[in-house]
Amino acid sequence: MTKRKFYSAEFKAKVALEAIREELTTAELAKKYGIHPTMISGWKRAAIENMASAFGGSSSAEPTISEREVEKLHAKIGRPVVERDFLADASSLILGAGGKKR
Repeated sequence: MTKRKFYSAEFKAKVALEAIREELTTAELAKKYGIHPTMISGWKRAAIENMASAFGGSSSAEPTISEREVEKLHAKIGRPVVERDFLADASSLILGAGGKKR
């Protein structure tokens, strides 16, 4: 009895893409890679069925941001605004009312 072979996702995608392109027949691809034609047909079918998910706007692809990270980012955004206002007020005190430029 022979051991079962496991193929990487990259290898399966490569073979399935060649099968989709139809430059070689399934039998020729099977001979080229030493794989049973049924496996190639299955990989091709799976690739075609899952192709739409590569272009879909699935929410799982979006990174999740916690509330704490959002608050941290808001603080970073607000800090330059506070500094700008502080420096504007300080410059008006130093330069007088005419020194404020906006």
